Amino acid sequence: MSADACPICGGSAFDSLGVVAGTITQRQFQLCRCRACQFVFVANPWLEYDLIYSEDYYNGRGADTKLNYVGEVQNPTRTVRRYEWRGVLERVRSLAHVSERTAWLDYGCGTGGLVEYLRSQSVDAIGFEQGWCVELLRKNCTPILNEDDFDRNSGSFDVVSAIEVIEHTPDPIAVLRTIRHLLKPGGLLFMTTGNAEPFRDRITSWRYVTPEVHISYFEPATLARALRAARFEPLFPGYGPGWQDIIRYKLLMSLRRKWSNPVEGVVPWGLMARSIDARLRLSAQPVGQAAG
Repeated sequence: MSADACPICGGSAFDSLGVVAGTITQRQFQLCRCRACQFVFVANPWLEYDLIYSEDYYNGRGADTKLNYVGEVQNPTRTVRRYEWRGVLERVRSLAHVSERTAWLDYGCGTGGLVEYLRSQSVDAIGFEQGWCVELLRKNCTPILNEDDFDRNSGSFDVVSAIEVIEHTPDPIAVLRTIRHLLKPGGLLFMTTGNAEPFRDRITSWRYVTPEVHISYFEPATLARALRAARFEPLFPGYGPGWQDIIRYKLLMSLRRKWSNPVEGVVPWGLMARSIDARLRLSAQPVGQAAG
């Protein structure tokens, strides 16, 4: 990614938003915003993926120490991540028909927690991941696709989820086009990613900015534009079933709570989740329906 042309709209006029220091490197990362479409990106991203997304990263010793993907799949009934898994399934069920015959791809599946949860709920789920995780996924017998499988699986999936994925890529439209290639016409893409719009005037202080791994930041209109470029119809269903659990996980994760606790039962999660969403506007991001 460079500041020569915006990867979303092709614009060439940018505002410099400031510099953010890395967490595991000594690098300084420059944030820029496209004046035409409001896409915010790291202009000098670190793209040594083998170093970034290493075994340490997936064990919570990388750029984002709040996460421990390996621990989640080893302890699926204890991890607070299970709220997100449950919420994603509930949200998708509110937007599309889901049954045991639904072909669901979790794109960027990490260590496979969502895939395994979906399969435990009788959903025909499979994952896609690259790098260090692949051997762990195979060891755990989690079903996965490889890039070599994409062409023969063109138009095979009813649902694709991409949970906290799109912000990691320097070329979001290319990723969305790959996902569109895999979806059936009319199929659903459900993503989660931070909403940059509430932080437009203070982006460098936004806690979501982790510049070694999060290099692309979207406002809803910008993400909708990217979806259209990849032959999706963007839809804006807003807050609804599933978001309470998704936000519950995000709050606990931000507080560095990795394991569930009986004390959580006294929290009014319905009110809490709506209050957080009113401020962060996570549910304002669009979903994508694959165009015919």
